[in-house]
Amino acid sequence: MAQAKTLTQNEIDQVLRYIATKHRYSIRNRTILLTSFYSGMRVGEIASLRICDVQNEDGTIKKEIRLSANQTKGNVGRVVFVNEKLRAELSNYLNYLKIKDRQKPLFYTEKREGFTANTLTQWFFWLYKKAGISSASSHSGRRTFITNLANKGVGVRVLASLAGHKSINTTMVYIDTNDEVKRSAVELV
Repeated sequence: MAQAKTLTQNEIDQVLRYIATKHRYSIRNRTILLTSFYSGMRVGEIASLRICDVQNEDGTIKKEIRLSANQTKGNVGRVVFVNEKLRAELSNYLNYLKIKDRQKPLFYTEKREGFTANTLTQWFFWLYKKAGISSASSHSGRRTFITNLANKGVGVRVLASLAGHKSINTTMVYIDTNDEVKRSAVELV
């Protein structure tokens, strides 16, 4: 099976422009997309998020999302660190939602039900297809997150921990390379 496409910043911007101009749920859609790219969470982890997972009782956004074992792939809880960009996106989204029950799912379908991992996977597929990005999938945000950090010099052990991988070999499969990265590398000699 082919690996999910790693998106360039231009492609991410293309999807964000599509979301901004073509969708009734543009704030939700933007937040889902950027949660994937800024956190590296798996699609099932994103689908499982509840408001209380990301928002403190005082309404501020948490700096760490503590995923329980039943929210993760390997049935082992993990911590997802939330950067300032994602905290701003989540804050904007939650201000828009104005939901009182913090136990509710963070992201809703049009039917006002929480997404499942499957429905969110399909959502990503159709979003990328309609935005004109080929070969991208629900895993593209996660792969782009890991690749971008690797290209900025973050070590593979840190990447594995951020991704929730038990083995650095698994993490290394996620790291994409291209001619630009290789050109930059040889200039370091």
